[in-house]
Amino acid sequence: MSFTTEAVDRPDVLAEVTACFHAYEAAFMANDLPTLIGFFWQDERLTRYGVADRQLGHAEQAAYRHGVPTPSFTRQLENLRISSFGPDTAVALVEFVRSDSSLRGFQSQTWARMPEGWRIVSAHVSMIPWPPT
Repeated sequence: MSFTTEAVDRPDVLAEVTACFHAYEAAFMANDLPTLIGFFWQDERLTRYGVADRQLGHAEQAAYRHGVPTPSFTRQLENLRISSFGPDTAVALVEFVRSDSSLRGFQSQTWARMPEGWRIVSAHVSMIPWPPT
């Protein structure tokens, strides 16, 4: 099966992943651990790189989340871009501004449709001085 441009940005996939992305953000800000952890692929191949941390595998991700308190800051999301590639894969990219930092944040998530629903299979978060010099 070859990839075609018709498979890019399918409206049904974009709608599903956009809803998942916003539900993830709400769970993140509320520190709703069952929901938050549930968004990640339950597999040892899961990879998440954070601002000052990393988790390799679902067990590390769950353990990390249990040690992180509810955010004491707010986040303003900007420039959310979600692209889908076929019926079962999507990438979400967003910039964010936190109320407790002058740094600008960048977040990427790769989502895959699993039998149990859409799950994040890899994620990366970084923060840098803004604007860049």
